[in-house]
Amino acid sequence: MRPILLKGHERSITCVIYNRDGDLIFTAAKDHIPTVWSAENGERLGTYEKHGGSVWHLDVSWDSVLLVSGGGDSKAKLWEVETGVELFAFSHTGSVRSCCFDDSGRRFLTMCDAFGMLDLDRPPKVSIYEQDPMHSEDLRAEWRQAAQFHLPHPEAGEVRCQLVRWMPLGKQIICAFEDGVMRIMDSLTFEQRHVIQAHDSKITCISFDKNACFMLSSSIDQSARMWDIFGPRWTEKPVKVYRSDRPLNACAFSPTKEHILLGGGQDAMSVTTTSTRSARFETQFYYAAYEEEFGRVKGHFGPINALAISPDGTNFCSGAEDGYIRLHHFDADYLDLPDPVPEDDPNEDPLLGSDDDDDA
Repeated sequence: MRPILLKGHERSITCVIYNRDGDLIFTAAKDHIPTVWSAENGERLGTYEKHGGSVWHLDVSWDSVLLVSGGGDSKAKLWEVETGVELFAFSHTGSVRSCCFDDSGRRFLTMCDAFGMLDLDRPPKVSIYEQDPMHSEDLRAEWRQAAQFHLPHPEAGEVRCQLVRWMPLGKQIICAFEDGVMRIMDSLTFEQRHVIQAHDSKITCISFDKNACFMLSSSIDQSARMWDIFGPRWTEKPVKVYRSDRPLNACAFSPTKEHILLGGGQDAMSVTTTSTRSARFETQFYYAAYEEEFGRVKGHFGPINALAISPDGTNFCSGAEDGYIRLHHFDADYLDLPDPVPEDDPNEDPLLGSDDDDDA
């Protein structure tokens, strides 16, 4: 499985995503220039150049028409994907750390940091922007801020929010914090619905499976956890826990196999004192059902900060502190790998067991 090396950024990679069709890859880095690539051959197709600082996060609408990006210049920007034209810029009071569309592609949220160390009057906040549904076909139709709520201020002795995402169906928002807590908020009233002690330390990534029934969270506590978000008591306990030997920065579900991908590595400040092998910069593959690691893909010279798998499950991308994106197309050995989980017995009741057990 020889990778294609995508070199278009000058600094550390912060975000890697595919569009819904799987033919485009969007990347962001600390060099303030989001970039789009061909997923087939790694060709650099274009850039989105108007940010004035590091770009921390980005997302693309389901129809691949709009791209939203959030940067250290305290702005969230909305772009036309095809032309690279900046449509709108939304000013914030601090660095925009998260931005993502909901399922409709005509509403997105952002999360920004506090303005300064001691400025308690401008705390971190989550904002929701939406487009007038009467003009949703017009890309240049005005977007408005529909709602906003404040987050805990770290300088007031409160825990810092790391990232914010939409929950499936767009009715709730999930906020992940440095102390390993996840808070589920109502997207209309911003009332707190659930508080989950998900990890022992900072949460670094949240992703959902293709059916939006399961959620995966990763943390620097060297674990990733799967949550059945439609289960009756899903906030009490994860259904699976994946133990690693390194701090984790990224996690992803395979859309076609019962596999989990995890990435991370030793903290970047200590990288130069160790070899790449001991620093553990590989992408790890786990069986989702058995919580067991079965493979690794190496190549990076710094901690992996971002992971994404194509919607058809034939390739994946990893972005790291070394400034490179590695595009891997799975070979036949992996694509033909049998599912280790046995097929369901049609005569077996999942709660009561099989008929053979009763006869015994």
